[in-house]
Amino acid sequence: MNSHSSRIVLAPAPGGPEVLAVETRALPDPDPGHVLIDVTASGVNRADVFERMGLYPPPAGASEGLGLEVSGRIRAVGEGVSGLEIGQSVVALVSGGGYADIVRACAGSTLPAPEGVNLIDAAGLPEAVFTVWTNVFDQARLQPGERFVVHGGAGGVGSAAIQMAKAHGAHVIATARGAVRTHLCRDLGADEAYDHQAEDWSARIREHGGADVILDMVGGDYVQQNLDCLNVKGRIVMIAFLRGHRVEVDLMGVMLKRQILTGSTLRSRSDAEKMMIAQAVHTRVWPWIAQGAVRPLIDSRFVLESVRQAHARMDDGGHAGKILLMP
Repeated sequence: MNSHSSRIVLAPAPGGPEVLAVETRALPDPDPGHVLIDVTASGVNRADVFERMGLYPPPAGASEGLGLEVSGRIRAVGEGVSGLEIGQSVVALVSGGGYADIVRACAGSTLPAPEGVNLIDAAGLPEAVFTVWTNVFDQARLQPGERFVVHGGAGGVGSAAIQMAKAHGAHVIATARGAVRTHLCRDLGADEAYDHQAEDWSARIREHGGADVILDMVGGDYVQQNLDCLNVKGRIVMIAFLRGHRVEVDLMGVMLKRQILTGSTLRSRSDAEKMMIAQAVHTRVWPWIAQGAVRPLIDSRFVLESVRQAHARMDDGGHAGKILLMP
């Protein structure tokens, strides 16, 4: 069996960006059903920050190191893999180790790179697009013509959600911080955009017809405000809790309006589940990208050795769109 030398980013101890270090590790040839990818770029996600801080332990069997999404070209193919070949341009959702120059990926979570996006920027697609598809379209069953709300509309997931929901024919509403970000949300296709620092977004949404589906990564006091503006038979999907996961809410409205409050995570799902999501994304979302209806919103790009600066940018909260790392 061959060995491949890879530079990867590790967080040897919990802490701030200063704990991150680039080290060299040997990667064996891919296991059956897996591929090795020469990484062109990696996406930086909030989940990586939580893992760095010791708040989001990787699932059993995850690859060593930080990073959940990459773009690149296939370096090696494991036994039983079909439809993927050496040298092919791809994007992949990975269980870990994406901040690297070579990464192992499950073939089922690896897709041909979409048309219409350069391979560097394509690294900003997998985590956001997979997350939006499984939560908004699969779990919440967003329908054309429904009123869809996404919080953090200028972020990686939020910007993808705006564009995907708009391409699907929904009425899209976004919240974001500040006038610049709300303007950006409108540029991405949002029909309404509210500055959560300057206005009562929940009241404004109620005034204009309420919400049928809400994608929330904020939690905390947003949960009750979401319920307040949610219509009859409305659905809320929680995917993160930036303001905390322990809240007190009035459930009377949930009963009276037959609302659904649910949530999910993506990283811990089985390879089989991720493969099904990947197939749906390839069928439904890749054509939107080829048509120009969906594109990754890129905030900044850093070389791998500047990973501490990339995480500092994420920690500062001043970014809009995806932060990328390039080996």
